[in-house]
Amino acid sequence: MQRNVFTELVARTAEGWRLAVHTGPASAADAYLIGRVGVFAIVVADPAPDAEMMQAVLRQVDERFAALSLPGGRRVAASAVTPVVIGAPNSAAGPRNSGPFWSLPASRLDQLFRRDAVHLTTKQVTQIAEELRPLLDEYDWPRIEIPAADEEPFELLSAESVAENQLAAAVERPFDTWMTFLHPDQAALATRNYGGPARISGPAGTGKTVVALHRLRHAGRRSTGPLLFTTFVRNLPPVNETAFRRLAPEMADRAEFISLHSWASAFLASRGIRLNISFETSFNLAWKAHSSELPDNVPRYWADEVHRVIKGRGIKTLAEYQRVIRRGRRRRLDNRQRATVWQVYQDYQKNLAERDAHDFDDLLTRALEELERQPLEEPYAAVVVDEVQDMTLNGLRLLRKIAGDGPNQLLLVGDGQQQVYPGGWRLSDAGIPIQGRGEVLKVNYRNRTGILDFARRITALNEVDDLDGAAGVALRDAAAVNDGGIAKSWEGTESELPDALAAAVRDLDIPHGETALITFSNKDALTCRKLLDSAGIATRPIEQHTGETGDRLYAGTVHKAKGLDFRAVLVVDFVRPEPEEAGTEQENRELRNRQRLVAATRARDFLWWGVVRS
Repeated sequence: MQRNVFTELVARTAEGWRLAVHTGPASAADAYLIGRVGVFAIVVADPAPDAEMMQAVLRQVDERFAALSLPGGRRVAASAVTPVVIGAPNSAAGPRNSGPFWSLPASRLDQLFRRDAVHLTTKQVTQIAEELRPLLDEYDWPRIEIPAADEEPFELLSAESVAENQLAAAVERPFDTWMTFLHPDQAALATRNYGGPARISGPAGTGKTVVALHRLRHAGRRSTGPLLFTTFVRNLPPVNETAFRRLAPEMADRAEFISLHSWASAFLASRGIRLNISFETSFNLAWKAHSSELPDNVPRYWADEVHRVIKGRGIKTLAEYQRVIRRGRRRRLDNRQRATVWQVYQDYQKNLAERDAHDFDDLLTRALEELERQPLEEPYAAVVVDEVQDMTLNGLRLLRKIAGDGPNQLLLVGDGQQQVYPGGWRLSDAGIPIQGRGEVLKVNYRNRTGILDFARRITALNEVDDLDGAAGVALRDAAAVNDGGIAKSWEGTESELPDALAAAVRDLDIPHGETALITFSNKDALTCRKLLDSAGIATRPIEQHTGETGDRLYAGTVHKAKGLDFRAVLVVDFVRPEPEEAGTEQENRELRNRQRLVAATRARDFLWWGVVRS
């Protein structure tokens, strides 16, 4: 079996792969395989090697790649190296997971060479191999040279090769190399040992999610339990799952990517508890009964007060509500006004009960209560929370209960400057201790300088800071490392928008599948999709984005675009007269500016910003 496996691996070197084969005693990886799909540490054995042997392989990976550095200060993260166990041939068996290792039957070696996982250039493959060579002095580097054209004629531009090259170019996007490369500071965070819950914060584009996914893989290599990656919005987990499957195919079946509300719903269902989520009518009736007693005839503000402050914080009594610091809420409420809001809340709860209905806050609260009654039968080995700044306080309490306070079990990732929902908290409010375990990233790797300069002009204030009250880093203070990028502005009326928007899309030299149109409300997103449809430009909802390159332009709200990034972004900002809301102007302005900052920083290479005035 070994002879056949290595014969096939050596044959792949004719396609540009680099192979290092071990020549010493069997105490390390049998081979290292380096190609555009990534870096693999390979063990060929039947039966599978024992845990002690595989831990020795992981130690070798950590040691060798810790000493590996590339020009420009980049580093190949040890957590980006995939350990693979290749076993006896079995045509009926497919790839499977075996703890922290990817297990493949010898008959399925083709899984190592998937075109859909390409993320390195040929030059990068060569750099990694050449820098790694002196660190693997006990390895031979067999290679089949590609014959020159005059030695063996072949069709350079066959239809098949052109199609393959186009596919590779479409899949390889400029920043996908994060799967292998990390800045030395990021690489250190990916493997750092924390004695309890930890937090990573930093402005947009600084690689927080990148580090989080590498940490999830690092934790998986040192445990056998399940892994959880969760966030506030529903459409972000599938995107990160796609990236993680490319980064860590050996852990694809161990890692669960799901929004927190979806997790809570599935967890309760497993315990025989199902909630009827239906709350709009119940709230509207409660608000109308007291609207004359409240300042401003705008129900949205008071709905946020109930959901993000009262129920979101788990407040149980009027006395507690009157004492609480309403972080992120600029309007001052005296005790009489708070008593009126409390009455709205109580009526709302009564209306829900009469309809046997619940809201999303109830979903998290019931899950927390159920976990306190009976913990998980199989605890998670590690829990990663992305975009944590948009969680409610009760959501944080639930996350702490899910993960626990043990070493390296809970990682919270976010940026207060990108908060797109009202309200706020500190991690200490949820009883999550992170003293000495907080990291702040300061270098923007995503946005090119043209886009970054545009985004820096947006005044996005907030009070969350580093998520626990200490000073954080704003986008204007982040260092830039990617030159280039174009940001264009347009301003006009609603009647002028159709032609301007269609022209902006048609002028793009970036594929529509790598482009997004972002608005600030569902109504405006629908309007823009209809305009593009009328112009013959196909779109799809941005919530359908899974991290794969598509063929249609994505469109949706900034709330659905959070955590995503695209090569090109078109933002349509409808500026309309707002209802008079005395006392909330500053809060609304700060919230909208944070949303604008999020929209702008989704773009990597090109940004078109359209302002539509009534």
